[in-house]
Amino acid sequence: MAEFSEIRNRLSNVENLEKELHLKQLQINRLLSITQAINNNVSGVELYDMYSSFLSWEMGIKKMALFIKEEELWYCATSLGIPAPLLTEDITLHLPKYTRLRNLEETDSPLMRHFDVVIPVRHKDTPIAYVFIGGFAEDDDMYNKVQIITTITNIIAVAMENKRLFKRQLEQERLKREMELAGDVQKLLIPQQLPSCRNYEFASIYKPHFGVGGDYYDFIEFPNDKIVFCIGDFTGKGLSAALLMANFQANFHTLINKQADLDEFIRDLNTSVNLITQGDRFITFFIAEYNTGTRVLRYVNAGHNPPILVSQNRLLELNKGCIMLGSYANIPGIEIGECKVDEAEAIILAYTDGLTDIRNSAGDFVNEDLLYDYVQENFQLSAETFNQGLLTMLDAFRGEENYPDDFTVLTCKIHNR
Repeated sequence: MAEFSEIRNRLSNVENLEKELHLKQLQINRLLSITQAINNNVSGVELYDMYSSFLSWEMGIKKMALFIKEEELWYCATSLGIPAPLLTEDITLHLPKYTRLRNLEETDSPLMRHFDVVIPVRHKDTPIAYVFIGGFAEDDDMYNKVQIITTITNIIAVAMENKRLFKRQLEQERLKREMELAGDVQKLLIPQQLPSCRNYEFASIYKPHFGVGGDYYDFIEFPNDKIVFCIGDFTGKGLSAALLMANFQANFHTLINKQADLDEFIRDLNTSVNLITQGDRFITFFIAEYNTGTRVLRYVNAGHNPPILVSQNRLLELNKGCIMLGSYANIPGIEIGECKVDEAEAIILAYTDGLTDIRNSAGDFVNEDLLYDYVQENFQLSAETFNQGLLTMLDAFRGEENYPDDFTVLTCKIHNR
C-alpha cells in the first residue's frame, strides 16, 4: 500500500508539473502573439484588449486597472473587475509616490482600495504607465505572477509610448510642411527685386522667425513721377499669418492702384482687414508716397515703429498717422505726414519691431539712440551698402544671442540730382 501511495503522489506531482508547464506554454504563446501584434502595428485598443485578456485568462487576475499618460493627463486605458464609475476617479496626485513595485496600503481613494499591488513602468526615469492589481487568491504564486505581469506591462506600455512618439513625430512633420508652405507663400508675396534708378534706390533685409513670419513690405512705381512703398507687421505666425498677408497684399494692390488720397486709401484698407479678421487681429503699417518731381514725401503711420528720415542736417521721425489697421471697423482720425526732401541725398530707414527686440548677452536691447547714430553716420551710403553695414552692426551687438522675432528692414535712398 505504501508503494501504491508513493506512485499516486508521483503521478500527482507529474500532473501538476504538466499543468504548470501547459500554463507556462500558454503564457509564452500569448506573449508571442502580443509581440507579433505590436510588430504588425495593431491599434492601441486591440493591444489593450489582448493585455486584459492575458491577465484575465492566462494569469487569473480578478482586478486590474492600467493607467497610461497622454497629453500630460493620466487615464485608465483598460481594466478588469472594477465598477466603471470608479475608473473616472482622478488619482494623479497619488501616482508620483509609486516609483517601484510595492504593496498598497490603506488609502482614502475608493478606486485604489480594490487593489493589492501597484507596478510602475518607467522610461528613462519618466513614468509612462501604472498597473494596479488586486483580487489574489491565498494559494496564488504572487511573486511569479507579478514578475510576468511586470514584463507584459512593460511591453505594452513601451509599445504605446512608441505609438505616441511616432504620432508626435508625424504631427511635427506636418507642422514642418505647413511652415514650409507658409514660407513659400510669403516668398511669393515679398518683392524679390527692388528698384534702383537715378532718383531713388531700395534695399531690404528680411529675416522671418523660423522661416515664417508676419512681416510685409512692398513698393509700386507709378508713371507720374510717384513711388509708393510700405512696411507692415501682422499679428500671428505660421500659415495663418501667411494667408492673412496674401489677402492683405491683394487688397493693397487693388486699392493703391486707384491712386486715391492716402487717408481714403487707409480707411478702405482698414475696412478690408477688419472684415477678414473681425477685429481679432491687427496690422501695424507704414505707407509713404514720394514724388520725384516735387520732392514731397507724404505718409501715414498706422501704429508702426516710426521710420527715420535722415539727411545732412536733420533727423525726422515719420510718426504721424493713425491707429493700427483691423482693430476697429472705422478709424477715428488720420493725420497725413508731409515733408519736402530737397537735400542732395537722404535715406529712410523703415523697420519692424523685431529689430528693437534684438538683445545682447547683457540683456540690453537695440534702442533708438543706437539706430539714430548708425543712420546719421551712414546715410550717404547706397541702400544696399547701408543695410549690409546695419546687419554687421546688429550681429556685433547681439553676439551669440539669436534673433527673437521676425526682423525686416526696408531702406529707401533718395537722390536729388
